[in-house]
Amino acid sequence: MYYKDKPSPKGRKQVLLMKTLLGSVVLYIIYYLASSGALERSSSSNWSKRQQEVKDVFLDSWHNYEKYGWGKDVYHPISETGKNMGPKPLGWMIVDSLDTLILMDAKDEVERARLWVVKDLDYGFDYEVNVFETTIRMLGGLLSAFHLTEDDVYLDKAVDLANALEGGFHSPTGLPYSSVNLYSGEGVKNHVDNGASSTAEVSTLQLEFKYLSKLTGETLYWKAAEKVMEILDANKPKDGLVPIYVHPDTGKYQGNLIRLGSRGDSYYEYLLKQYLQTNNQEQVYWDMYRESVEGVKKHMVGKSKPNGLTFIGELDNGIGGGLSPKMDHLVCFYGGLLALGATNGLTYEEAKRLPNWTPDKESDFKLAEELTYTCYKMYKDVATGLSPEIVVFNQAANSKEDFHIKPLDRHNLQRPETVESLFYLYRLTGDVKYREYGYEIFQSFLTHTKVVNDKGEVAYTSLDDVTKIPSTKKDNVESFWFAETLKYLYLLFDDENKIPLDKYVFNTEAHPFPRFDTNEFLKTGWRRKIDETEEPTMQPPAVKIDKQNPPKAKPADKAPEAEALEEVKKNPELVKDTKAELKKKLDKILQNME
Repeated sequence: MYYKDKPSPKGRKQVLLMKTLLGSVVLYIIYYLASSGALERSSSSNWSKRQQEVKDVFLDSWHNYEKYGWGKDVYHPISETGKNMGPKPLGWMIVDSLDTLILMDAKDEVERARLWVVKDLDYGFDYEVNVFETTIRMLGGLLSAFHLTEDDVYLDKAVDLANALEGGFHSPTGLPYSSVNLYSGEGVKNHVDNGASSTAEVSTLQLEFKYLSKLTGETLYWKAAEKVMEILDANKPKDGLVPIYVHPDTGKYQGNLIRLGSRGDSYYEYLLKQYLQTNNQEQVYWDMYRESVEGVKKHMVGKSKPNGLTFIGELDNGIGGGLSPKMDHLVCFYGGLLALGATNGLTYEEAKRLPNWTPDKESDFKLAEELTYTCYKMYKDVATGLSPEIVVFNQAANSKEDFHIKPLDRHNLQRPETVESLFYLYRLTGDVKYREYGYEIFQSFLTHTKVVNDKGEVAYTSLDDVTKIPSTKKDNVESFWFAETLKYLYLLFDDENKIPLDKYVFNTEAHPFPRFDTNEFLKTGWRRKIDETEEPTMQPPAVKIDKQNPPKAKPADKAPEAEALEEVKKNPELVKDTKAELKKKLDKILQNME
């Protein structure tokens, strides 16, 4: 700076004050933008690094499984041993993880997994499998892998498996039995609960079987899965909320327990997702979903003390029986579901500008944000930074903590539901706080679930007690650690929008399927029945009527002869004509009036 450009001593103080003020404003703007997520793009390289961290953890865990448990359905990463569920492998780990490997572009690992599927995977053997678990993990994994690669190997295996599973639907009502024999195709009733299947089990097969029908043109799969929804809806559950058990022989619900946790959760999930899967063309599922959401809001939402965390409790004795403040970690899927239902996969800002945005959708989205924050706090407020399996929310006025954890509920199985909802909320809002929450959880997994053997090889495992440091470890890793938890974290930190939410729908095991249109053969084949137990109500009039000034009826048309006489009275000259001329004129008037 030249001397002539320097401010005078008198003005220097003013300049310094202005610089300080401007600097403060700039710092505030930067802070505001950063906290609101507006600077997200400028830090994309940082999130790319964090995404790579997730991939590295996945590959460490996967390579450990490859080396010590390859092909086994169950794996114990501490003892480095594995076993199959039956006499032959089902592909529990490999098939469930295929699309995660593909999305992470792990080419060598994908090729090794594909080779195993070709050589070692065969579902034609004498063994009973759970219809629900096998459908969402194995059938879902194969179908998603086929979509992402267009490799017929996966579709052929999917068809073989579906043909074996289809026998499970051969009950008197069409509701699937809990299990099926892969070789004989014979359905097998649940060995407990009086033979009832869980509601989630029978109603979380539809995305997979419908997509398989779309790919193959075979309507058998579609009809079998769709029949289930017709039978369930015929029960006309009050306010869209269903008990967690249903009997395949009668089609009737069993017991009164209603919850969005285990045995009930994905029933509600697939109501919305069936509607989305067929590009919003099956209205019946949207109607059922909306009823259930309003039922949840009316009967199942509570607030904790002292900080007012929003939770979804359980109805142990059905509607009207009081709300239990117990909430499974599994319920944490619901925040993401509500946000997805409100926006249809568009961003929140895009969805709000559409003419079909309603106060109900706004309310749904608000509940989604509140519940997802609660689920984050189930991690944040625990010693290890990891959520237990179940919490009980405190509602006493003198409570010092928002929830407590019972001794038998303190374990952590590396479940995905919270990071799943964080993924949805980030995609739909762009708010970076959801990424930050996810990264905190990811780091807690690294800190507390990591195991290293004497060779320096790394694996990750479940925990026995998240309330203690160091936490005792369980010697087990579930397939959803690969298929869901790490996949959702990877996609949470993805800046490429690899799976657009307005073009795809994830099944309950995080396997993405493309949305598609219905056609003449693949479409809704049933209608909802009228609930005859309810009193009929009159439809309110479309136009409001002022009872003080009721509308007057339009006067009736007059007979043509009467109108003709009125014309004569108005114009007497008409009668001066001869009768013949008069008749001619009258005929003309009458003709004009017809």
